[in-house]
Amino acid sequence: MSQPATPERTDPESAADESSPPESEHDGLEGGTEGTGSPTATSSGSTAATADAAVEGPDEYTFDDLSVVMGTYNEEKAIASVLADIERVTDGRASVVCVDGSDDRTPEIAREHGARVIEQEPQGYGVAVHAALEAADRPVVVTTDCDDTYPMEQLPEFLAAVNDGYDVVSGDRITPGADAMPALNRQGNRAFALLASGLMAARVHDTTTGMRAYRREVIEEITWTENTGLSAELLIRPLMRDYDVLEVPIDYDERAGETKLDPLAGGAAIAKSILRVGIEERLR
Repeated sequence: MSQPATPERTDPESAADESSPPESEHDGLEGGTEGTGSPTATSSGSTAATADAAVEGPDEYTFDDLSVVMGTYNEEKAIASVLADIERVTDGRASVVCVDGSDDRTPEIAREHGARVIEQEPQGYGVAVHAALEAADRPVVVTTDCDDTYPMEQLPEFLAAVNDGYDVVSGDRITPGADAMPALNRQGNRAFALLASGLMAARVHDTTTGMRAYRREVIEEITWTENTGLSAELLIRPLMRDYDVLEVPIDYDERAGETKLDPLAGGAAIAKSILRVGIEERLR
């Protein structure tokens, strides 16, 4: 089983002009994560943290190869901002898929911003995100949430890491602090990461982040089973099947709108998912 690499973070402006030399951390997760900004890739090579680096080169994926997907449920306060950020950062070249179970104006606003909206009855987080993943039609798929908590400015860094050879690029909110996250949620996410790390024998820092990039074949080759715990499953199964995974520290903002997840019931469901998925993968 491969272990995820963790990059050091650098200032985004300085990283825009030069890439950093690779670190010898791809076999472990003991890398530094100080500060905020863009990642330095580990053993696969350097990760350029700019849109130009992500979109240039004859053999590299560009924003034209990128789908950004999300499940949406009554997010009319935030969805316009999220979609505007995606459009701005990718120059309108990425496709956006929203699987929606809302009874407010969320789907209408999403369509106004050019997103493809697939409406369904509310069935939970994992059902919506799984449907969005299946609907994505481009070779690189990025998941995000629609509550304006994740930094779309880092999409070029995620795409550059995929171009450096990583199969999964996972946004780590916890290492930088996640100060905007409620304290109970923050401690719960740390506990989930420790539980998953023990099951996998590989240190991970954030199992429940909603922002990740995947090569499409990863999505297609694995059978996904979880609902509330899908975000953890989307990290654990690839890691335990020896896909190359990179954790990238990301900033996390205060959410716009009300959370739909009960922290206690949801936390228990996520912990059960982590245990179930980890055990299943060990028994494969």
